[in-house]
Amino acid sequence: MIRKVTCIDCPKGCVLSVGVEGRKVVKITGNECPKGEEYAVSEIEDPTRILTSTVLAEGFSLRMVPVRTDRPIPKGDIKRAMKEIKRIRISEPVRIGDIIIEDFLRLGVDLIATRESR
Repeated sequence: MIRKVTCIDCPKGCVLSVGVEGRKVVKITGNECPKGEEYAVSEIEDPTRILTSTVLAEGFSLRMVPVRTDRPIPKGDIKRAMKEIKRIRISEPVRIGDIIIEDFLRLGVDLIATRESR
């Protein structure tokens, strides 16, 4: 089966034709640089995303604090991660880059603040 994928690793945005057998990439065409090949394999065989969201802040004028994972997590874990994020409450001041949860969901990534609470 051939899947069309747009590479997002560089500004060119190459449209890749990716030959897939099962869950493995067997052929890639359309990439103008080596990053396209790496992206296609990753996107088909082990897709990941940086998760961005907000958590509730209690006792601050800012009611929600934006957060993100410091590294990509498996795409299949996004729903589970969002369920956990809905349960988080921040009651202490945080600064940009502060770790909200270390080793989030035991995925080896930290959930960090991307804005200060006030």
